[in-house]
Amino acid sequence: MLEGISRCGIGLRREFVVEFAEGLRAGRFRPGWVEITPENWIDMPFRVRDAFEEVMVSCRVVAHGLSLSIGSPEPVDIQHLSVIKNFLDKYGIEHYSEHLSYSTWNGSQTYELLPVPMTAPMADFIADKLKRVSDFLQRPVILENATYYYRPPAEMPEAEFINTVARKTDCPLLLDVNNVYVNSLNHGFDPRAFIDDLDIDRTAYIHTAGHTYYPQDNLFIDTHGAAVSGEVWDLLLYVMQRKPAPAMVERDNNIPPLAEIVSEYDRLLEVTAPFYEGVGVA
Repeated sequence: MLEGISRCGIGLRREFVVEFAEGLRAGRFRPGWVEITPENWIDMPFRVRDAFEEVMVSCRVVAHGLSLSIGSPEPVDIQHLSVIKNFLDKYGIEHYSEHLSYSTWNGSQTYELLPVPMTAPMADFIADKLKRVSDFLQRPVILENATYYYRPPAEMPEAEFINTVARKTDCPLLLDVNNVYVNSLNHGFDPRAFIDDLDIDRTAYIHTAGHTYYPQDNLFIDTHGAAVSGEVWDLLLYVMQRKPAPAMVERDNNIPPLAEIVSEYDRLLEVTAPFYEGVGVA
């Protein structure tokens, strides 16, 4: 569990931050916590700054990064980490998560979260790099399982690779159930078996999100641009039966009105409520 982070949260987005802050002020809607992406707020427009600052002092917050690129061959980007650390320190954000993937190559940003080879040398490389990042940030780094659309070189299954990295660094996991489900559809494996193979007790918190099917390519894409599907709700239930943990809904594309986010959050509360009783989640 994450200290101070309980039950259910939402991903905060610029599109509704002003309305969200107004709702906090009026007592209309207050989730258990919010997740923010530092890269989207470091250079925020002035028109949303006051609302964002209000949310930061009113809510429990988790930060979820996009640009760490932990699996890239380049050394740790100290300049980027300095910006992230200053942001986390400024707002007193203790919990920081990132993706088990890479997004830079030869110093250039690809703007994609790309899969890393699932090999023992890569696990050692990432573990060493992650320790450097954690030491610099003075915080543990929570790692998220990522989607992938081609199979990287592998000498072990994905769940074993994730477990290996987590064990070498003693890092917590951010389990994205939509990512598991999308990968299972595209690569033909049982998502429940994947969950069974994962070291589920390391789960710090959980992402739920939507995806999109592109029939012309026979491909499911982790767009985070639609409502959570029934199958992903079912997989979340399967996870919660094994490891009750704080969970959240996120939307990164096709951002709907805040009322729709609230409706999905209410569904999340309903689905997860039975699993929070008596397990130390406030």
